[in-house]
Amino acid sequence: VQLQASGGGLVQAGGSLRLSCAVSGLTFSTSAMAWFHQAPGKEREFVARISSFSGTFYADSVKGRFTISRDSAKNTLYLQMNSLKPEDTAVHYCAAGSGIPIGSPKSYNYWGQGTKVTVSS
Repeated sequence: VQLQASGGGLVQAGGSLRLSCAVSGLTFSTSAMAWFHQAPGKEREFVARISSFSGTFYADSVKGRFTISRDSAKNTLYLQMNSLKPEDTAVHYCAAGSGIPIGSPKSYNYWGQGTKVTVSS
């Protein structure tokens, strides 16, 4: 199983980025998928989850700014990040698994390598 995250970079506050996660080696269409982030010196935190039937759930900190989506034809997960804030600066990881409980890293068996997002003020 491989999850390959991409799309991170340096952006000014208020800007946008779109992260992608290409998935291979598992049945993408039946897996819950999620994004987590980890800032330096902090625990890995839940950002957003999308179920196999495309139900979505977001952390309060990103609600209204981020949108998680999936394309089963391309086996790819996305995270559209708008109105970025300096506190969004972190390495962002995609993950696959049961997704239950939603926000727990333990609910996800497979992880990508992470893509770094830096938001300057």
